[in-house]
Order: sequence, then C-alpha cells, then structure tokens
Amino acid sequence: MTDAALERERLLAPSRIYVEPAAAELPRGRQVLDRFPGATVVEVDSHWRIPELHGDETNVRRWVRIKREALVLGIKKSLTARPNGRSADFIAPSTSNGCAMACAYCYVPRRKGYSNPITVFANIERITGYLARHIARQGPKPEPNQCDPAAWVYDIGENSDCSVDALVSDNVADLIDLFAGQPAAKASFATKYVNHGLLDLAPRGRTRIRFSLMPEQPAKLLDLRTSPIADRLRALDDFVAAGYEVHVNFSPVVVYDGWLADWTRLLRDLGDATNDVTKAQLAAEVIMLTHNRDLHEVNLGWHPKAEQVLWRPDLQETKRSEGGGVNVRYRAGHKRALLDELLDLIAVHAPYLRVRYAF
Repeated sequence: MTDAALERERLLAPSRIYVEPAAAELPRGRQVLDRFPGATVVEVDSHWRIPELHGDETNVRRWVRIKREALVLGIKKSLTARPNGRSADFIAPSTSNGCAMACAYCYVPRRKGYSNPITVFANIERITGYLARHIARQGPKPEPNQCDPAAWVYDIGENSDCSVDALVSDNVADLIDLFAGQPAAKASFATKYVNHGLLDLAPRGRTRIRFSLMPEQPAKLLDLRTSPIADRLRALDDFVAAGYEVHVNFSPVVVYDGWLADWTRLLRDLGDATNDVTKAQLAAEVIMLTHNRDLHEVNLGWHPKAEQVLWRPDLQETKRSEGGGVNVRYRAGHKRALLDELLDLIAVHAPYLRVRYAF
C-alpha cells in the first residue's frame, strides 16, 4: 500500500459511496470511485438529500463512524465567488464540503444535520474555469488590505479541509496548479491535517496554508481525528520549503482554567519549531470561539465532555446568526479583555508573528 493510501485508510474507509449519476460520468467522479473499489455505490438524486445521512437525529450515535465509512459524490451547481474581506478577499466555489475529521466546534454540520461526511464535487473543470475568469476580471489588486498586500486571496476550503480532500481526489491539486499560474491571486485554506502528499505539488508561492493551532490540552478534547499539534508544528518549515506561504490560525480560542499558561507553552513551541525563513513570512489569525445551540445539542449525543468547555453560559452571550441560528460567544466586554490578554502573550513570546486580524 502506498503512503498516500495508508494516510487515506486511517481517516477514510468508505463502505458506501452515494453518487449523483452525472458525477459518476465525469473523469473526477471516476477517479474517486476507482480509489475506493470496495465500496458499494448507491445512486442518489441529490447530494443534499440523502435520508440515511442528513436530518436523521439517530445518526448522532454514529457521528464519527459515518465520517469514515460514507462518501458522497456530486455536482456543484451554483458557482459564485463571495466577497469576504477577513481571511480572504473572496470565498471560492466549493470543490467539496463536509469532513472526515470530527472537531467538536465545527459549524458545517449545522446545515447538513447530524452528519457531515465528505462530499466531493466532480465538475472540477467547470469550477476552475469559473475561478480563472473571476480572477481575470479583478485585474491587479489596487491597494493592500489585511488579506494580502498585493494578491487577491481566494479561500478554497470554507466548508471542508483541503488537506484531507486531497486524499480523496485531485481537486485540491488542480486548484493549487491553477493558482500557481496566477500572479494577481492566491489560494488559501485552513487545515488541521498534515498531508505530506501536498509537499510534492508546485504551488510557487501562490497557495497559503493556514495551519490551525491550539494548545495540546484542548486539542485532544476538541480536535478529534486531526493531526496532533506537534505534527502540525513540525510541518511548518517543510511546507515553506516546498513553496507554500504558511500562516497559523489560532482558532478557535477556547477559554478554560489555565488557558493562558497553555497558550504560553504553545507560543514557545511555535518559536522552537520554526526556522528564520518560516518566521519571516509567518502571520496569524486569532479567532475567539463562537458556538451554536443546535451543535451543542448534537454534541451532547456523542461527545458531551467537549461541551464542558465549549458551552459556558457563565462567560457567553447569545447572538442570532445571519441564517437565523442561535450562536453563543464570549460576552462582548469580557471577550475584548480575553483577546487582549492573548495578544499580549503573542507580543512577548512570538514577537516575530504578525497578527493579520483578531476578533
């Protein structure tokens, strides 16, 4: 078994692949089916409407098992690049959604309901063609902003983890190849998984990987099925050497007894793990935890220990989301003080680290 196959096997061993017939007819669809020849193929009318995966609350008990044993293959029908302005200038059309990992705070399951295995979109040529045209219409970036001083930044992984997606198909490789030839644009994605296969690609500085980091103690509780924090730290220099722009993503920042001491250790470990070349190009995003009432209820059905630190009515206030959901976040006045404490730690223990934005 190849190294890539071994990496895939740890996270993914699909016994059933739910397939829109049109997706199976495309080259990328056939590639995905060929990578998992032992799986039973189940035809479905829509990748959004699969009763045994979506909307069935009994699936809470099989949360992680479904992520490993189910895969969905569909067609991306609506193609838009949405303006963003925080981490990226634009959110690119998804080439997948869902994830094989099981982070307890992930917002993606809120839309699908009780389960969110990976859905791969097979019409990659249409997606990359749309992106190339969108980039061309922008022209040169007129002025620097917090996303990048010179390039238009496109987040290619809003609803998934591209490092894991790259184990399933070549969609991510195709996106990295597209942006490698775009002098006015960059791809960007956050990841909690170290996929060494990405080191064999040629990003030419036009893909920004944001490795998500949090202290080891909460990561063991909340970042399930992800690469250990130590592995993510060890990977930073390697990805810079391979031609990626590498940033770190302190997200979500979770408050608990002893959290500042744990962040101090992590910041020191970050400095010890990175060479001067990596430090010179490193930047960070800092994002305090936002949680969701519906996800809280889901988590109580499969991972209640996580909710002991994620659901803190004593520290949090409610906020209605744009989609109408009830989110909770640290109380406004208290949140600012907590954030400032962490920013002060960064200034002391990682003075080389530019904070692109924090909220």
